[in-house]
This record gives sequence, C-alpha cells and structure tokens, in this order.
Amino acid sequence: MNPRLTKSQQRTICSQLGRVKLQLLYKASIHGFTGAAFHQRCDTRSPTVSVGYNVSGFVFGGYTKQPFNQSGGYTYDDQAFLFTFSGEKLLKYPVTVPTYAVKMYSHSGPYFGEALILVNGNQPVVYNNPGRYYRLYNFSAAEMHGNDLNLTECEVYQVEETTELEKPWRTIIWESETRDTLMESIKSYKPTVSSVSQVRILLIGPVGAGKSSFFNSINSVFRGHVTSKAISGSSSTSLTTQFRSYSLKAGREGKPLPIILCDTMGLEESTGAGLNIEDISNILKGHLPDLYQFNPSAPLHSEAHGYRKSPAPKDKIHCVAFVVDGSKVSIMSEELEKKLDAVRQKVNLMGIPQLVLLTKVDEACPLVTEDVRNVYKSYYIKQMMQEVSTRLGVPLSCVVPVRNYSEELELDPNCDILLLNAVKQILRFADDYFDEINDRRASSGLLC
Repeated sequence: MNPRLTKSQQRTICSQLGRVKLQLLYKASIHGFTGAAFHQRCDTRSPTVSVGYNVSGFVFGGYTKQPFNQSGGYTYDDQAFLFTFSGEKLLKYPVTVPTYAVKMYSHSGPYFGEALILVNGNQPVVYNNPGRYYRLYNFSAAEMHGNDLNLTECEVYQVEETTELEKPWRTIIWESETRDTLMESIKSYKPTVSSVSQVRILLIGPVGAGKSSFFNSINSVFRGHVTSKAISGSSSTSLTTQFRSYSLKAGREGKPLPIILCDTMGLEESTGAGLNIEDISNILKGHLPDLYQFNPSAPLHSEAHGYRKSPAPKDKIHCVAFVVDGSKVSIMSEELEKKLDAVRQKVNLMGIPQLVLLTKVDEACPLVTEDVRNVYKSYYIKQMMQEVSTRLGVPLSCVVPVRNYSEELELDPNCDILLLNAVKQILRFADDYFDEINDRRASSGLLC
C-alpha cells in the first residue's frame, strides 16, 4: 500500500508536529469510500493526519490528536487543525473552538467539526461548510480545495514518534572494502616520533562502561573471531583491579599492531572506591608498571616496586579515551561527573588529546538495535552524544559511538567498521600529540 502523499509533503506536515513520521492506515481506493472501512482501519489510532485529493489536484485535510470512534459525539482537541497545500507550502487553519474540533460519526470518514468531512455519507465526496458553528476552522473553500468536492482519493496516516533522522549526520561507508581499508591503515600506522613504535591509549571510565570489552572487541576484529582476553562482564564494582597494557596482533601469528590499549580500574561514585584519581598522573606520565595492583585508598608512590622513575616517551600515554555507557548517560550521577572532570583536568594539564567512546549504543536506541548502521541516523543517539559533550566538556567531534562485542559468537562487519573508525580517530588524535612533541623538540634544536 503506497502512500499518495509525497515524501516532500510528508516532511512538510511532520515539521508541524515534531520529530515524527507518518504511517499509512487507510486508503479509500483500496479499502473503500465508506465510513465502515475508514473506522475499521482507523478507530482508536491517534494522532492522525487525514488527507483528501480531488480532481482539480488539491491536497488538503486535517490533523487531530484524538482517536476516532463511532460514538456520534464531538471531541475536544485544542491541537486540531486543517491544512491545504499551495505548491510545496502548507497553509494551516487551527481550530478556533476546540470543544467541537472533531465529530465521531459512523457513516463518514474523517469529520472535522461540521466544517470539513472527507468521504461524506459513504461517498467519494467532501462536505464543506467553513462558516457554520462559529467558524470552527477559519478557511476559504476556494483556497482549501478550489470548491471541487469530488474526491479521487482519501488517506489517513497515523502520526508516530521517531528517532530516525532523514539522513545520517556523519558519513560512514558500510562496505567490506571500508573494513579492509581501515584495518590496513591501522596496521601500517607509524608514530611520527621515532623513539615510539606503538601508541599507548589509556581507557578510563565508570565501572561497567565497557573499557575491557572495547579492548576485547578491537582484538576480536584483528584476530578474526570473538575473543575475551581482558576480564569483562557485569558487576557493581570494577572487574579490572590491575593496570594492564594490552598489545594487539594482526591475526594469530601476525605482527604486533602499532597500538597498546591500557586498561584501568573503573571509576566509582564512592570516595575511596574504584580508581584513585591520584594514580591518573602516574599512569599518564608512564610511571605505572604493567600488572600494577590498584589500591583505591592509596595511590602508587615513587618507592614502590616496579615504579618507573624516568619513563621514556614510549612509556607515556599518548591519547586518553573516556569510555561512557550510552544507555546510562542521562542518569550519570553528579559524583561520577565530578570524578571524570577531575581526570580531564589532569589530562588537559599534560596536553594529552582525549576523546569519548560512547558504548552500548544498541542498548540505548531500538533503531540501532535493529541495525548498527542507523547509529548516525538516530536522533536519540545524537542527543546522547551532545549531552556527553556538554557534561564532559569536550567538543561533539570528540565523541565517537561504538558497539562492543558482548554476546556474539561471530563477527559483524558493520560493528567492525564502527570500532575501527574509533581507532582511526584515536590515532589521528595521537598524531596531534606527537606533532606537539616534534614542534617542541624542533624549537629547542633536539632531534626525535
């Protein structure tokens, strides 16, 4: 059942109603020009847009938020309006007496307060009387439908809320070649500082946000199957209790990739629980050894076993990725937000670039659950990213959505593309860090 209302006309009507789409319920040429057919298809459905088409080419109708029925009485609706198209422009006539906005009559189609009736008396005709009953809708018959009362079609659409944007607001090419190109560009990446062979990326975030799962997911992409090297799962406290530096390989016997993902204990709301904020500086500066056991109540001190007193550039963090659970953005506590802000201040002081990985976007939006390729067509995900941008104080361009592997047994090429795009963005940010080092060394006459 194809709608006669054009996409352009649908967009124009929807622009009056918010973020919605139109779903066709009733089409008179298919279901019949009768009140019974109309009520069978449309009763109890709301809000609705009813549209008439006449021989003269006019497209006109009305909107009501009230569900249709066959009670015979009037229904109050202060949001009801009639409309007609003048070219691509919509002319709108709001209800003036809401008490009589819509009438529920069994022997006709959509019935707007004695002023306009589509499929009147079980016939493909329009009843029109704009001047009766206090001019319930103030319109001109000539302007509305050209005084042509013969219908060629009548349609009724249900108005449905939608989170889907008309087109993606970021561009991703969802093809296997894209996945292959991204993998090759990551494999061949080389830091511009000669003494550094691998970019060290620090993952920081609340407990359960998906830090370890992000490493496992990236590792899975390059291993060619789903892996679970880092401990991950659901818990109210951090499953990661050590500082871990994970290298990745391109395949089972492949060469190490030019990236190291550093996993930390999760941030927790309570004081004295989770990652100690004072440990952050030691991690960023490269003092912490791999397998260091975190102590939430006491940060690492310079005399501890394994403490690197003179870390080289290769030991330092080159980019920080804040990992935030997309399904919990709106309920992030003030205490947790303060801890993230404290971490960001330390990162900023050291001039280390940072971005946000927004995880679990499929759990946050049904549109993305249905197909991960909808991630940049989801209005809800965009709103969520904007909220994260505001609450963490980072530009929207620094917020990247991802979907980690959690329950799958096999890889999904589209999830891979989203994950690999995140890594590509991280490497671009790391390049900014290395460029800054090279600039400082060049200005001081030192070599890299």
